[in-house]
Amino acid sequence: MPVDGRVARGDVTRKLVLRRAVDVASVDGLDGLSLGRLATELELSKSGVFALFGSKEDLQLATVEAAFEIFRSHVVTPSLDVAPGLPRLRAICENWLVYSEKRVFPGGCFFFNVGAEFDARPGRVHDAVASASGSFATFIRSTAAEAVNLGHLDVDAEVLAFELHALGRAANADSVLTGTTTPYAVARRAIQAHLAEKP
Repeated sequence: MPVDGRVARGDVTRKLVLRRAVDVASVDGLDGLSLGRLATELELSKSGVFALFGSKEDLQLATVEAAFEIFRSHVVTPSLDVAPGLPRLRAICENWLVYSEKRVFPGGCFFFNVGAEFDARPGRVHDAVASASGSFATFIRSTAAEAVNLGHLDVDAEVLAFELHALGRAANADSVLTGTTTPYAVARRAIQAHLAEKP
């Protein structure tokens, strides 16, 4: 069955708007988004953009979802191609640092920024951000547990996962604030020390 041309154009426009939205939100926060702003910046019809998203909250929720897909494609999916246990855990950490260091989002890690923005604000957007961030934390934790179960490491997997997560977040925050890449080098050394193989 042929695809309706208007539907196809709407999908293209939606993707274009969301790609711009994730970049804006990584710098200005999800509250910095507006349908009018995005339409103007992308030189699109305001009415056309408004038709794609029912409200600012719907735009914010779609932006969180789009950002998580981008994050997953850079960090999670490539890690799954690596052998389970310690090799995969190392890959997760390195992919995450590269994603942040290369500024896939101009404001650094999207979820670090919007997490700080919405951490104490209940509602649908908070829940979406918490769910995305939480799923990544769970992925680190389950991979750390796998490394312990396989005999690659002799540590408390939950504590290790927490420390690795903290190191990645600290590297991102310090680098964005200082405009240097030094925090990533320090984080890599710390992660290497944490992931030294069991003697």
